[in-house]
Amino acid sequence: MTAVDVWAQHVTQRFMSQPWLDTLIRWTGMSQQRPTVGQALAAMDECDVGVALLAGWHGPQGSLISNDEVAATVEQQPDRFRGVVGVDLTDPMGAVREIRRRVGEGFVGVRVVPWLWNLPPNDRRYYPVYAACVDAGVPFCTQIGHTGPLCPSEPGRPIPYLDEVLLDFPELVVVGGHVGYPWIHEVLSLATKYPNFHVDTSAYAVHRLPGELVEFMRGRGRTRVMFGTNWPMLSPARALERLDDLGLDDEARDLFLGGNARRVFEL
Repeated sequence: MTAVDVWAQHVTQRFMSQPWLDTLIRWTGMSQQRPTVGQALAAMDECDVGVALLAGWHGPQGSLISNDEVAATVEQQPDRFRGVVGVDLTDPMGAVREIRRRVGEGFVGVRVVPWLWNLPPNDRRYYPVYAACVDAGVPFCTQIGHTGPLCPSEPGRPIPYLDEVLLDFPELVVVGGHVGYPWIHEVLSLATKYPNFHVDTSAYAVHRLPGELVEFMRGRGRTRVMFGTNWPMLSPARALERLDDLGLDDEARDLFLGGNARRVFEL
């Protein structure tokens, strides 16, 4: 079974020119040049990643990666890419219509990054998006934990913000990306409390994952954690180079690399 990368993006020049990206470029040493689709596929092939989920990005400043641009990239390699919808929180009905439209075209989820808006996920502006996700039968994907960019981290804190959302929307499937550090105990608390809450490991080389999360992946949480990279900020090769160090058994390893994502996103 090939792996699934649940957090990636085919970046635009608008995205790469954002000033908040400077810290990530410095930390990761990534090039400021936009990688091509061919380079993305080569990086995926190097680690047997069969499918990557490519997200649209929309923030207060407007579209950074439009859903049309995501759709165009997916159309080039429909067997290798799936789309994740980006929405404008300031246009609730437009967001609802966009989710309905894009899911009808084959997009498999919706993503909003709270630090980009400086709005925690229990803010009223998210709620039409949640209702639309439930109605369309797709997961809501978000970022949890501190921010790499020089933006406030508080919107990424799981409790009370996501706790309230999961209480208000018991049918909503939520995927929290970027692990949730330094609030890993809050993350695991939510994952224990809510069977519809999942975690992805994007932005982390797996040998840097918190020990508590790795223990969760080995045992009772083996069906709740998914692989992601945050490509192009982190490559699959870099993310997985010390996968064996996690001590996952064959079942847990297969679920982490692709089984959980295929189930949750219905790939």
